[in-house]
Amino acid sequence: MVGGYRLSAAAAAAEEKKNRRSEPKAVVSSWPAPAQHVAFNNRDDFQTNRVTLAEWTDRIACSNPLGLSATYACVNLIAGTIASLSATVYRTENGVRAEATDHPLYWLLKLEPNYDDSDYEFWEFLAASIELQGNGYAEKSRVGGRLVALTPVTPLGMTVRLREDGGREYEWYDNGERKVRSQDDMLHIRGFGGNRLKGGSTLSICGSSFRSAVATDTMASRMFSNSALPSGVLSTDERFDGAQRAEVEQLLQDKFVGAMNAGRPMLLDNGLKWNPLTITPEDAQLLQSRKFGGEEICRIFGVPPAMVGYGDKSSNWGTGKEVDVLGFIKFTLRKRLRRMERAMMKQLLSRAERLAGMTIEFNLEGLLRGDSAGRASFYQIMVRTGLMTRNEVRRLENLPPVPGGHVAMVQMQDVPLTEAAAGQTDDKEAEQ
Repeated sequence: MVGGYRLSAAAAAAEEKKNRRSEPKAVVSSWPAPAQHVAFNNRDDFQTNRVTLAEWTDRIACSNPLGLSATYACVNLIAGTIASLSATVYRTENGVRAEATDHPLYWLLKLEPNYDDSDYEFWEFLAASIELQGNGYAEKSRVGGRLVALTPVTPLGMTVRLREDGGREYEWYDNGERKVRSQDDMLHIRGFGGNRLKGGSTLSICGSSFRSAVATDTMASRMFSNSALPSGVLSTDERFDGAQRAEVEQLLQDKFVGAMNAGRPMLLDNGLKWNPLTITPEDAQLLQSRKFGGEEICRIFGVPPAMVGYGDKSSNWGTGKEVDVLGFIKFTLRKRLRRMERAMMKQLLSRAERLAGMTIEFNLEGLLRGDSAGRASFYQIMVRTGLMTRNEVRRLENLPPVPGGHVAMVQMQDVPLTEAAAGQTDDKEAEQ
C-alpha cells in the first residue's frame, strides 16, 4: 500500500524495484563476508574486488608443486633413473637364468611398449605418476588374446572401485571419451600409503610442506620483482613539491642507474644526502627458509639433498657424493623397483609362468655404466672367484667372445692350512 491505497501487482513490483534502487547501502551490506565466501572461480568476486590479483596468483602457484625446483629435480632424478634401467623378462631352466627373448613381454617391457612411446618414455611417465600421485596406470591391449601393447594412462581423474564379484574396475576419460576397464585389462602399480584400491598421493598427503615451499618462493620472487633491494636513500631536511621530487627521481634514474653509469660521481645540492642501505642476503632472498623447504621436499622423496643441488662442499664431491649415491640406490631406488617388479609379475605373468621360474626385473647393473673403475673391479672379482667367465664379461661390455673364454677359472693361491703345513714339512725333509 502507498498512501493508504492498495496497488496492483505490477505497480507493487515497480514500487519495490524503485525502493531497491534508492537503497544501495542496504544491498552492499547484505553481501556475505569476503573472508568466508570468496570463490576464486567466481566472476562476481573479481568484479566486486573481493579477490585480488595477488591472491589469484598465489592460488595458481600453489596448485603446481611440480614447479618447485626441488620437486622437479627429485621426481626427474627418480623417474629418469628408473627409466634408464631395462625391465627384462627372465626364464630359469636347469638352474640357469636367461632373458626370455621369445616371450611377448620381452619386446613390450624392454624395447617398445606401444606404438607411440619408447621404453624410456613409458617407464619415466609411470615412475613420475607414482611419485606424484601415488599410482601408475597402463592399459593392456590384446589381439587374439595376446598382449600387444601397454599404453600409459594419467592418474588424474582415475576412479577405482570394487565390484560385487571382488574384482576392480577402472574408469577415466580420454579426450572426452569415457573408458571403463576391468583389472584384467589394466596394469596398476600402487605407491606408498592410500588403501587397497589406490596408493596415496604424495602431493596431497604432504600438501602442507609443498604449500609452505611455494609460499616461500613466491615471497622471494615478489621481493625481487618489486625491487625490494634499494642500494640507498636520498634524504634532505627541505620539503620537495611534486615537480621537484619528479625531477630528482628522473635525474637519478638517467644518470646513476645501470651498468653504464656504475661508479659515476654523484653531485648533490640543496642539502641532499646519500644514505646507503645494507640488507643481508638472508633477509632479502630468504635463503635459509628456501633451503629448508627444498631439503624438506628431498626428505619426502627420499633423495639425498646433495644429489639435487642442496648441500655443502663436503657432501657434493668426493666420498660424500659416493655415499649419497649408494644410499640412494639402496634405500630409495631399490624399494621402488621391487614394488614395480612385483606388481608386473602379478599382473602380467600367469601363475603357471611364475611357478615355472619366470621373473621380471630391472637391471641395476646399468647404474655401473658410468663408473669404469667400479665396473672393472666388479668384473675382476667375479672372474677370479669363478662366478663369471671372461666371455660373460665381454658380452656385458658389448664385446665379441674369445676362444677359451667360456671356461670358468679360479686362482689357486688359497689352499687349506693343513695342506700348506704338510707342504712345508715335506720341503724341510727334502732339504735334509
